[in-house]
Amino acid sequence: MNIKDIIEEKLSLIILNVYQLKDIKLEVQENKTEFEGDFTIVTFPLVKQLKKNPESIGIELGESLTAQTDLVESFNVVKGFLNIKINNQFFVDNFRSLNESFSKIEKKNSTVMVEYSSPNTNKPLHLGHIRNNLLGFSVAQILKEAGYDVIKTQIINDRGIHICKSMLAWEKFGNGETPETTHTKGDKFVGNYYVEFDKNYKKEISELVQQGVTEEQAKKDAPVMKEAQKMLLDWESGDEKVRNLWSEMNSWVYKGFNETYKRLGVDFDQVQYESNTYLLGKDLIQEGLDKGVLYQKEDGSVWCDLTDEGLDQKLLLRSDGTSVYMTQDLGTAVERFKDNDIQKLIYTVGNEQDYHFQVLFKILKKLGYSWADQLFHLSYGMVELPEGKMKSREGTVVDADDLMQEMYETAKAKAQELGKLEGLSEEEKEMSYEIIGLAALKYFMLKVDPKKKMLFNPAESIEFNGNTGPFILYTYARIQSLKGKANFEYKEVSNVALNEFEKELITLLTNYRLVVEKAAESLSPALIANYVYDLVKSYNSFYQSNPILKLEDENLKQFRLNLSDLTGKTIKKSLELLGIGTVNRM
Repeated sequence: MNIKDIIEEKLSLIILNVYQLKDIKLEVQENKTEFEGDFTIVTFPLVKQLKKNPESIGIELGESLTAQTDLVESFNVVKGFLNIKINNQFFVDNFRSLNESFSKIEKKNSTVMVEYSSPNTNKPLHLGHIRNNLLGFSVAQILKEAGYDVIKTQIINDRGIHICKSMLAWEKFGNGETPETTHTKGDKFVGNYYVEFDKNYKKEISELVQQGVTEEQAKKDAPVMKEAQKMLLDWESGDEKVRNLWSEMNSWVYKGFNETYKRLGVDFDQVQYESNTYLLGKDLIQEGLDKGVLYQKEDGSVWCDLTDEGLDQKLLLRSDGTSVYMTQDLGTAVERFKDNDIQKLIYTVGNEQDYHFQVLFKILKKLGYSWADQLFHLSYGMVELPEGKMKSREGTVVDADDLMQEMYETAKAKAQELGKLEGLSEEEKEMSYEIIGLAALKYFMLKVDPKKKMLFNPAESIEFNGNTGPFILYTYARIQSLKGKANFEYKEVSNVALNEFEKELITLLTNYRLVVEKAAESLSPALIANYVYDLVKSYNSFYQSNPILKLEDENLKQFRLNLSDLTGKTIKKSLELLGIGTVNRM
């Protein structure tokens, strides 16, 4: 329990005993004023109920806290605000218990599945995928730290017209080349043919328009599009040649994806493929018709009427019997709960799909699945670069691999310019550039609330000062250097007088578990990012204002080293929750 919670608990007991008022929770704030005290209690909520002025209530509460607990050393009341000074030994004891319980996680006995990434196999991962992967992976890490069992999953969109476009372009223009013969990463290789298809498609549309065909008709009549549609039909009917080409090209893409995931530092416990799941959900259609939840039109198509829910009517099965994305997602959700003992399922998908998930969850609820209330869409805003939006068909997408390489090179240039890594071997330097570059990228992406659209600025993210990944890594490295110089070993310190810097740092360290719980509840890594930044700022103030290695008082020196050690561990753990590694030298 953190210090604020303990104060609030004691206050509630006193309010019950002194005033016979139940369930009253007064706000406790860390004291940032010039008045003496570590925390401030706002007494105004009691004024109306007690018909007393806030000053007298503050005095009564202050006297009761001092007399009835060993928590409060002294207090003062200013305009209804009760400022309390916490007993020095309480901070010392609290710090000791933090050290003892640092690695303990209270298990929730609940399993959560987190879906993220879920790319198409017609192009490499891009900047948008980076935000998606970092967000999904970090949420999974936070949930684990909060005591949940977690299954990380993705469903790869490996079938459909977009996949056939890449396949057809390779068949027509590839001349048998492969990723190996062209020394091209597999997903990029296939993505190039997706762009090639679009170039030829536009050219054919233009030619048809010049012949007097309307643009709308030209899009349908373009020979290359008709060939792609035929290829899709051949795939669906199991044509051996098409299926073999599809398998080979997808294998190139998967190899490329895995390289990107490895460098990005994300992984999965399960992988599903749309080619295996796209027929799922058709059984649910009959079930829904039998229950009267769905209805069939004269043309044979099946719909769900959600107008009473403030939504529209949703197509679930076309008149020709083929399923739509919604049908597949219904079937996939049912299969996931059938095959796994999960209590919650989180979909990490951009906010352009908000409506889709509203509909999905409502239909599952109508079909009678009790777990439909445990489905959650982790909706996030789009990510853009200073130069604007991206378009994958036109090949103007910011490639994930290129961006990671750029971050590595920027970190290298910045570190060399500042002389940060002198004395390390070349191998150690290379590893550090990689960790610093990716820390800059990940921290910048995750410090923004997921719901917000964001502008990613690579140059700003790599700064070694301010609210950035490198700044936090630098503080962690400073702590490791300090411990190295002191030949640090943890030794218990029981009696030490603390100053305001040490108290503030201990208070922040006690908040770690509370922040993890809040981040798990709100599925927001931004809470962790902002917490670790506040912790680093507090530590730097402490470090600059308090001597450590030159102290003659061995007891105090040991305590400050202990405090530095736990701060370092908490920084490292917080960064791990964001998928960020650490370096010991910077």
